[in-house]
Parts: sequence; structure tokens; C-alpha cells
Amino acid sequence: MRLYLVVALALVAVAASATAQTVMVQSGRYTDFRQLMAREAPADSVILPMTLHLPDTGQDRYPAIVIVHTIAGYLEANEGWHAEEFRRAGFATLTYSSDAAVRLREAGTPGAWAAAVAEAYAAFRFLADHPRIDAKRIAIVGFSFGGEVAYLAAFERLRAAIVPSEARFAAHVAYYPAGVFGAAAERGAYTGAPVLMLLGEKDDNLPVAKAQGYFAYAREAGFPPPVEVSVYPGAYHAWTVTTLGAPTFYPQYRSTRKCPYLLLGPSQAALLIRAMNGRSKRPSCKPA
Repeated sequence: MRLYLVVALALVAVAASATAQTVMVQSGRYTDFRQLMAREAPADSVILPMTLHLPDTGQDRYPAIVIVHTIAGYLEANEGWHAEEFRRAGFATLTYSSDAAVRLREAGTPGAWAAAVAEAYAAFRFLADHPRIDAKRIAIVGFSFGGEVAYLAAFERLRAAIVPSEARFAAHVAYYPAGVFGAAAERGAYTGAPVLMLLGEKDDNLPVAKAQGYFAYAREAGFPPPVEVSVYPGAYHAWTVTTLGAPTFYPQYRSTRKCPYLLLGPSQAALLIRAMNGRSKRPSCKPA
């Protein structure tokens, strides 16, 4: 009986190792978006441990999802829970702890946003080259900081600067993104893949009205972005993070509600100075 249990446990361990794999992936540490879009060599690089989990459905190839965590880091109760649910639905998942998020959180390094996008595309390239992954069905899902990264990854100028081919994420899902960047309104500003943005009605970090102001600007310029927005009634920022307790305003998080969008386009970044009521105003950007 004891021998049977040992053999059974060994088989379980083999099965687990066959469906979960931790790999080391190299990514560039860019100084800023100017350096990235100019296709200059990054100032440095970082090696990130990334964990690939395959569903237990026995398929030859799987669609996959890159999951990018909040500024606070990866949590089993949030990103881990979502990853498990995605696998139940038949998707492979790739998770990692972002070096860029640590630098942004601890040192406020502004160039970390460019490095964060590079990390996401390093994850994409790993999956696209994996024999068990369908390279044409790789999506990205992110939360807060990760939501902003998932959204930025849909900007064509950033994708083209990192990926030499026409390969792209098949879809982007941004849970309550940070609300820092927008693509300058121009033809081909986005990769063309669908983007789903999930916002909280009471989110003070990225108020719904601020996001709507950006979309109105793009539509008025004649280049509406391929973004679908869903607003969750009564939801605050980070509503999926159950460890934060009851939904509320979180004073420990820096708010960007008074900050103008930074528009990334053909020249240097511009500011989208647009009030909640649509009229222009002097930009103000202070913590809430």
C-alpha cells in the first residue's frame, strides 16, 4: 500500500511538472519611451523568471494569456485566481513578477513604463516560440499597473519597435488601468487588436470621465481607438483585489485623476489637457 502511494505521488509530481514550467526570460530596461520608439539599444537588461501553466485538457496547442500584476506585485488571490480560471477555460497562462513595477513603486522611475511594455513583449515572444502555444492566439490581461501595460501593448508604435515582424497580441484586457498614457490620434495608432477596458464607476485613480475625455479627443480627430469600455457600478480602483477588504477609496495609491494624459505619437510626448467637461484647462497633477 505504501509503495502504491509513493508511485501515485510521483506520477502526480510528473504531471504537475509537465503542465507548469518556470523559465528565465531576458527583457530590456529602457530609459524612456523615446529610446524605445527610436529603436535604440536598451540601457540595461533584466532576467525575469516567468511561469507557464498549461491546462489539463491534453491539447497539442493552446491559446495563451500573459497576466501582468498590479503595482503592489503578484497575488495568488488576484492574478493567481484569474490565471486559474483562465486555465479552466482552456487557456495557457504566463505570469511573472515585473522588475519595472518594483522600480516604479520603490523609486518612481518614469522610464519603468517603457521597460514594462518590453517585459510584456518578452513574455509574448517566449509564448509565440513555444511549441505548445498557438502564436496567433496570445492575449494580455493586466490589473492597475498591469492594466496600463496591457493597454500600452496595443499601441502600434511600441509594438513595432519591439517586435520586428507583424506579430501582435490577439486581444488586450485592461482592468482599472493607471490612466497615464494615450496614443496620439493618428492613422494606425493601435495594432488593430480589440481592447477591453474595465473601469470602476467610483475609481478615483482613473475616473471614467477622464477616460471618456481621451476617447472623445480621438474620435473628434477622426481616429477612434478600438477600445470597448465596461463600467462596473459602485466599483472602486482595484476592486478585484479581495485582500484590500471592503471596496473603498484607497489613500495609499497615487491618483492620476488630475494628471493629463501623456500622448505617445510620432514626435515627443504631448499632454492631452482636457477637463472633465470637455473644456481645456491648465494641467494639474497631484496625489489625491
